[in-house]
Amino acid sequence: METTASVRETVKDVIRQYAALRPSHGEIRLESVLDETHDRYALVQVGWDRGRRVRGLLLYIVVVDDKVYIEYDGMERGIMEDLLRRGVAENAIVSAYLSEVAVGK
Repeated sequence: METTASVRETVKDVIRQYAALRPSHGEIRLESVLDETHDRYALVQVGWDRGRRVRGLLLYIVVVDDKVYIEYDGMERGIMEDLLRRGVAENAIVSAYLSEVAVGK
């Protein structure tokens, strides 16, 4: 079983990887927000594209009791596959943005 520390490091690594990407247009930067004290992790976009301000949340994750709660996932492919590929167990990942009806509970 993974520990909260190992899950936390995996989440941070994946978000840092995303933050290193560059959008294909505009002057937009991706920034990671890594709050280990409260186990809250986010990826935001900020900048300009075609004269318009771009800003917004792309990912928001909370780690609680060795589980990853994906509160918001605005990434094109989604973060779940990257977490699984990095060794986070499927039963340790919760798609918290889906209603219980949508996941069949």
